[in-house]
Amino acid sequence: SGRISEVSDKAFRLYMISSILDAAAYMGFYVCIINISKTGEVLHYLFCGFGVICYISHLILNSKFNKLTKQEAPETEENETPEITEDDIEVDTLSEEDEEEIKELINNGKATFYIGFDPTADSLHVGHFMALCLMKRMQMAGNKPIALIGGGTGMVGDPSGRSDLRQMLTPETIQHNCDCFKQQMSRFIDFSDGKALMVNNADWLLKLNYVELLREVGACFSVNNMLRAECYKQRMAKGLSFLEFNYMIMQSYDFYMLYQKYGCNMQFGGDDQWSNMLGGTELIRRKLGKDAYAMTITLLLNSEGKKMGKTQKGAVWLDPNKTSPFEFYQYWRNVSDADVMKCLKMLTFLPIEQILEMEHWEGSQLNTAKEILAHELTELVHGKEEADKAEAGAKALFAGGADADIPTTTLTEADLQDGSIDILGLLVKSGLSASRSEARRSVEQGGVSVNGEKVTDVKIQYAGEDLQGEGITLKRGKKSFKKIVMA
Repeated sequence: SGRISEVSDKAFRLYMISSILDAAAYMGFYVCIINISKTGEVLHYLFCGFGVICYISHLILNSKFNKLTKQEAPETEENETPEITEDDIEVDTLSEEDEEEIKELINNGKATFYIGFDPTADSLHVGHFMALCLMKRMQMAGNKPIALIGGGTGMVGDPSGRSDLRQMLTPETIQHNCDCFKQQMSRFIDFSDGKALMVNNADWLLKLNYVELLREVGACFSVNNMLRAECYKQRMAKGLSFLEFNYMIMQSYDFYMLYQKYGCNMQFGGDDQWSNMLGGTELIRRKLGKDAYAMTITLLLNSEGKKMGKTQKGAVWLDPNKTSPFEFYQYWRNVSDADVMKCLKMLTFLPIEQILEMEHWEGSQLNTAKEILAHELTELVHGKEEADKAEAGAKALFAGGADADIPTTTLTEADLQDGSIDILGLLVKSGLSASRSEARRSVEQGGVSVNGEKVTDVKIQYAGEDLQGEGITLKRGKKSFKKIVMA
């Protein structure tokens, strides 16, 4: 019936006549077979002929009907999901009244908002920077942030942006990661005196009864609309598990609970979370009859359109044990000229007038701007003392100082073979190269030096005695350094 509603009256008439002829054909065949022994030969053939004629007529009209509906119905590729229309779901655009209400909430410090963080690792990274800085700015404007730690959703794993199933973490690992997040977030957000909240969705998700949850919110979610969501489309090719399919419901339920418990009326998240966030606003509207809002956060991209926060060694972490303060400082010190001003505006809390003045800087002045950026962000994450040490270490290193405060790799006798180690081994042990083959290429291309002298021999050895005391300074490329010492 849904298909018939899309076509013209002519097609509908064809469909009805074809259906009647189809029924008549079956009736003729039925009478022919049932009464084969009760009727004469002539009547028998008449019934059979009537059935054949009706059935052929049905096929002809049905073919015309299919051609007509194909012309008039919207064209879609085979197995393609139809485009969502305004008839399918409520349009998620803002009216002028809604936009003014959001401005009123945020600019006057009346918003209680949340951002979720799934504990998939034991540290936050630079990819979380935009969310953390937004929370800090919103709090400075008088709004109340809620940092939602996904102790419950972490048990399932978010399928957004993934082409495969996330690794299942143990409850103990998830709890450890949550504890690490709390410590790192405290450097950005003031949790004192109820100015901000940090809650764990495990407090309500892990206590849910499945049947009760289905009865409470199941009718509020359309499976058709869920399958259209971008976060699920990316997984459909390789298979979307029912476990992950529940993630949207769980995240929506978070917003629903936070609204009831804390008056949370706004959620922020990345573009890949948009469908999940809309699910939450819709659940609040359907169950509570209230308005709630969702807004996306801009991704931190460089001038080439690539995500920032990655190095040859991997992610740039906020945990000093995973990315040292010196390495963290160096990452920001080495951003491109085209990105420094954007990073100053988006990630630091310097007066905007000061940053706008820097926009006129050129040449060597841009290096000063990068130093300011690196120091501000390192101080924000690791504190002023570590930021000062990283800055001093970087300047001493580039000035040729031997006592530069740079990351150190300590070797033991177990790392040596016959009392020495080759240059390739040093590069791998220090983390400057991921493998010996990568290290070999760096040496052969002239990108490795020890104590300021270029290394060209891939077989050169360093004895344990060479690494005693101050050790050696190993450099790969122009910006990666490590001090190597013996324990």
